[in-house]
Amino acid sequence: MTFLAKSAGGRGAILIRVAVGLIFFTQGILKYTDAHMGVERFTRIGFPHPAFAAHFVGAFEIVCGLLLLLGAYVRIAAVPLLVIISTAIVSTKIPELTHAGQGFWYMVSDARTDFAMLMCILFLLISPSNGNTNR
Repeated sequence: MTFLAKSAGGRGAILIRVAVGLIFFTQGILKYTDAHMGVERFTRIGFPHPAFAAHFVGAFEIVCGLLLLLGAYVRIAAVPLLVIISTAIVSTKIPELTHAGQGFWYMVSDARTDFAMLMCILFLLISPSNGNTNR
């Protein structure tokens, strides 16, 4: 039991922080460099002003992802990422419940990464030892 208690502390939190930071940082860059991941995707989802929306979200993903990678202002950086991932789930995953040939199990499978990111962000927000270098 001692091993589990130690591994759940700051060192484990650093791995979660780096994973979330790297994923959001790279996805933010993709919103600028790959139209399929940026403007075209936001257009397909139905966001008004998709170019602005894609670049606005991409900027937050880059900045907040970088802050997580650096371990700076972890809780503050996690808040916009929580909004982004929640919006992604509501706008892209929940609608799959009503698409022909998809339904619940398709949505559950497709949402697994988003759900994992949501849980990791919540962990960074509530964990007393979240790998933050600015305590």
